[in-house]
Amino acid sequence: MAKTESTFKNMVLSLTFISFGAAACLGFVYEMTKEPIALAAMNKKLDAIKQVVPEFNNNPGDEMYRLPTGEGDSLDIYPAKKDNVIVGYAVNSYTKKGFSGNVSLVAGFKPDGTIINISVLEQKETPGLGAKMVEPSFKDQFNDKNPAEFSLKVKKDGGSVDAITAATISSRAFCDAVQRAYNTLQKGEKK
Repeated sequence: MAKTESTFKNMVLSLTFISFGAAACLGFVYEMTKEPIALAAMNKKLDAIKQVVPEFNNNPGDEMYRLPTGEGDSLDIYPAKKDNVIVGYAVNSYTKKGFSGNVSLVAGFKPDGTIINISVLEQKETPGLGAKMVEPSFKDQFNDKNPAEFSLKVKKDGGSVDAITAATISSRAFCDAVQRAYNTLQKGEKK
């Protein structure tokens, strides 16, 4: 077998074939993993809904609707029903005000607006500090509180929330996401 001469043309052809091969492999892997990743994300959201609302016998995912926040975006609302009677709403909310960016959560509300429970879906806060927002010692202080009477701000800002030690920005972000969920649910037309 003769050795191929190292010319510009041969190098471009070699890199082109290698690039096409790598792109084809990446495309194949993407197509193979797209559906399982989407299914895992939906299951995570459904598990969060089950954690934040009372027992229900409908499928909130099928009855999901969107409400505008008034800030140019919308939040997903999942009505939970027991024998066709609303027992709560799960609101998929987020904020970009976290110390490390986006904080996404699902907040459960009774029909009167009282918080049932909150489940954090995604956060990239500092481990050992802001990441403590997922711990019951922080997030459970919101349970059974109605934001109409309970100020969703940290005490440092004149509110009612005990902030996470050394993670005030993360605590503020958590409060902001819950407040967005509550405001959107109260302004919107509930189904």
